Amino acid sequence: MPIASVGRLFPLRWLLLILLVHLLYENTNVSSLQGADSDGRGRLVDFFPEASKSGCMACHGEIEPIREFGSEMLNQIMSLGQELDDPAGCVVCHHGDPSETKDKEKAHGGDDFFPDPGSPWVNSETCGQCHQDQVRVQWHSLMMTEAGKIQGVCWAFGSMTSYQHLWANYAVENPDDPAQRLGTDAYRAYMQVLSRKEPNVFVDRHEALPEALKASELDRLNEDPSLSAFTYIRQECQRCHHAVKGRQTRGDYRGMGCSSCHIPYGNEGFYEGADPSIPSDQPGHALVHSIQGTREAKVTVHDKTYSGIPVETCTTCHDRGKRIGVSFQGLMETPFTSPYAADGGDQPKLHTKHYIAMDQDVHYQKGMTCQDCHTSLDVHGDGFLAAANLAAVQIECSDCHGTPDKYPWELPLGFMDEFDESPASGAMRGVTDDPLPHTRQGTDFAKLDGYLLTARGNPYENVVRDGDDVVVYTAAGADIRMKPLKKLLEEDQISQRGRVAMQSVASHLERMECYSCHTSWTPQCYGCHVKIDFSQADKCPECEESKSGFDWVAAGRSHQQDALRNDRGESGYDTVIPGKVSEQRSYERWEEPMLGINGEGRVTPLAPGCQVSVTVIGQDGKPLLLNHIYKTEADSEGAGADGQLSIDMSPTQPHTTTKNARSCESCHASDKALGLGITSTRPWNEQHNVDLETIDGEILPNKTQPQMLAIENLDHDWSQIVDEKGKQVATVGHHFQLSRAFNQVELNRIRREGTCIACHKEIPKASLAVSLLHHVAEYTGQIPKTPGEHDSLVNKIVLSSAWLQAGVMVGGPLVGLFAAGWFLRRRRKVA
Repeated sequence: MPIASVGRLFPLRWLLLILLVHLLYENTNVSSLQGADSDGRGRLVDFFPEASKSGCMACHGEIEPIREFGSEMLNQIMSLGQELDDPAGCVVCHHGDPSETKDKEKAHGGDDFFPDPGSPWVNSETCGQCHQDQVRVQWHSLMMTEAGKIQGVCWAFGSMTSYQHLWANYAVENPDDPAQRLGTDAYRAYMQVLSRKEPNVFVDRHEALPEALKASELDRLNEDPSLSAFTYIRQECQRCHHAVKGRQTRGDYRGMGCSSCHIPYGNEGFYEGADPSIPSDQPGHALVHSIQGTREAKVTVHDKTYSGIPVETCTTCHDRGKRIGVSFQGLMETPFTSPYAADGGDQPKLHTKHYIAMDQDVHYQKGMTCQDCHTSLDVHGDGFLAAANLAAVQIECSDCHGTPDKYPWELPLGFMDEFDESPASGAMRGVTDDPLPHTRQGTDFAKLDGYLLTARGNPYENVVRDGDDVVVYTAAGADIRMKPLKKLLEEDQISQRGRVAMQSVASHLERMECYSCHTSWTPQCYGCHVKIDFSQADKCPECEESKSGFDWVAAGRSHQQDALRNDRGESGYDTVIPGKVSEQRSYERWEEPMLGINGEGRVTPLAPGCQVSVTVIGQDGKPLLLNHIYKTEADSEGAGADGQLSIDMSPTQPHTTTKNARSCESCHASDKALGLGITSTRPWNEQHNVDLETIDGEILPNKTQPQMLAIENLDHDWSQIVDEKGKQVATVGHHFQLSRAFNQVELNRIRREGTCIACHKEIPKASLAVSLLHHVAEYTGQIPKTPGEHDSLVNKIVLSSAWLQAGVMVGGPLVGLFAAGWFLRRRRKVA
């Protein structure tokens, strides 16, 4: 074939690049490998001797390689470095001047040096050289827009934007071409259907979040205290989005953009690699100078080598809101500082909180991390806007586990992801032989009998079918073989209780999420008491200084300036705005989460979302709002013209999955589980006084003060979302149309709290027949003494009753027919 033809099919510069890589391999002799361990550890200059000619190595000669020796990615970086006159390859990601060997400012100088190459403000020039799709879609990712979180706060402050997800951290629009959405054709078609069902969530564009009030504008609070919502959002809620480095405290150290996940940071924030030029006593640095990601990406820290992205990297951000990251690890937030630390002091704060050790998710116990379930599209996004978690996540439990009647590949697309009130139907989804094109740079796992498909039609590229088994290839290096539910049932490995729950009660799988039963616990912080204090020293005589806080959204937008785009953080930014935010809770629980309906139309656990009681302190230090709960717009969330209380109960996947499901009675005999509330607290809308008092409740001292002021319009407990008549009394998952509390028909169908009474109102003496049987059982030692014996007796009674009634229904007519025939024969004989 002529060279010109080859050039048209494959660019000549890439042929030269491949040739250069080959030459590098050929020129790497055995002696040059002696400084590197067999697993790829060692100095860059030992593996690539030419690297010593780079000016960067004058200071960073001991630094660990960004990827392990022998990896294709490192070889590509080194080859590109040669093209850019940097044999160490540093400038491929960091830019800078590799010819400078003495002056750090010159080497790192100018607008062209990137301390954090993964930053979204520069990564189109760094990571995007090879990972164009991932960089392209980052601005549409929910981790960047945080539109759901913004809408949630606006909802709590009086449904400021109604059900619309109007605002994001940055203005962004969907591409004009639907084909720009990453994924299969089936996935794109599926998402178009969802977009029509939920247009307020699958939006075409987001506007930029409005500015918070400036010091000169605080008078506007007197007329509209809800404007304080923007201060709350910007200071407290948006520190985690990928365009900023975020709060640099214990457990919260991370990079920006791609580096948020793909560069390891320890909880303490110290560098522990071999480069002496990087301070090891100053927090805020990566743990080592290495990329973490796929199974192939090996990271070595103190002679320990791992692969994948550790869960703690994810919990850097996922420790607030639904708290799914720390919950997955088995950590429950607590106000208590015990048990005490080794020096006798308080338990150290992690993510600015203290924790209780709880049950860990069974997937975590099996050695799985977040990325083993959550796909690239879940995390990076697909290039189109999805404004809430449920909208962005494409996986369901049944994608791997199937059901007792069907293997995962026998289920239709959309099963358990219906956004409808009836289960999905249609052709079997099958498996696929093809991964998505933009993920081929990752680990290429053996497909065996084919990659499983997610509920939305994309290949599950680390999960494959092997006969009737499923194999999960974890990023940490394990190949976990599991049996789907159908095979477990065929092999009689499912308990009787499990068979009853999943097969005998068909509506469970038709209408419920698997984790409604298989959730071990859920963090429940009832009542979010938010105080936003705008006291200003020049207006408040008691104030020593004006109250203020850091604006994370303004800090992110500062990077849009050319002069600031390559900054590795926001520590020096002057983005302080008036107002200081603080938060408190009413009380916390973790056991037996309540249930309701999520946006997919399925029964799901619920946990307190934005249950905000707002207190706003004006410039003069006096309250403008005090323990105030806003109401939503008229006729929303099952309410009338006055609107509904905007304390939201949020549908959630708690990420505390357990093999052993919660008991039947924990749902069917629990007012809390049904959304009727805990009911053990005194009224919140009453003031409570505590002091010396008479038996009639009269406080005796004159010098006294209320212990708890009333929350005026909260006439039920924070934990209640519906009353006995099925009327919703708070909001539930306002992002999606189908989210709600149980209605009265459902409450009546689910409640079984009188089951015990149904039998024991007759036992032991209320009926002659029951009394006789009870006394016989008592004297023969057959009174049930254990749950198993009790269940056996109830089962015997049910079967006996069923056979008796069946006998009456079938035998009665037969006896009647026999009697009629006998009577007719007798009459004929008489005649």
